[in-house]
Amino acid sequence: MNTRLTRALASVTFMLAVLSGLAFVGTGFTHMIDDGAVCVQTGFWSNASLAPDSLSVNTGVEASSSATRLCQDGPSTGQRAADLGSELPWLLFGTLALLLFSRLLKTVQLQGPFTEVVAQRLSVLGWFIAVGTPLAGLVVGWSQSWLVASMAPIVGSGPTVSGSQELVLAGLAAVIMGKIMRQGVRMREDLEGTI
Repeated sequence: MNTRLTRALASVTFMLAVLSGLAFVGTGFTHMIDDGAVCVQTGFWSNASLAPDSLSVNTGVEASSSATRLCQDGPSTGQRAADLGSELPWLLFGTLALLLFSRLLKTVQLQGPFTEVVAQRLSVLGWFIAVGTPLAGLVVGWSQSWLVASMAPIVGSGPTVSGSQELVLAGLAAVIMGKIMRQGVRMREDLEGTI
């Protein structure tokens, strides 16, 4: 299935994977050499009332906040690492997912869509997305939670999953489609063997 669209998609996804990998390396490098403040946002004090005299609001108006932004000047190494942990996992996940998808498209281009190798690569991509999404979300959430707790100990730290988890369903769908394709390939091979 060496179509123009397949070739273009394989090239584009590979270039996006390379760009995402460069963003991963660049973000990690610039954060490690940066000596500025580290900031994090928390919803711990959501709906906390704000002092009316500190805001210019009319009499009888209640003000509350939905998020609090905490910044630490001169952060520790642990705080800087936790700040990296709240950005880098999604970049790494995206880079690897794009690389796996690019390999899948390249295989489709070279061997056709209904082969054992394509079914296997589709399953691998599906499992990577299904498992990697909550894992990346857990690393990001826990890093943010620890960073908030390091600046405001009253908040505490614990396992938290951050980000949208809908990709898990797409990953599981890819795993199922890979299994269906694998069965289809075996059935076709059996039919070819009997004829």
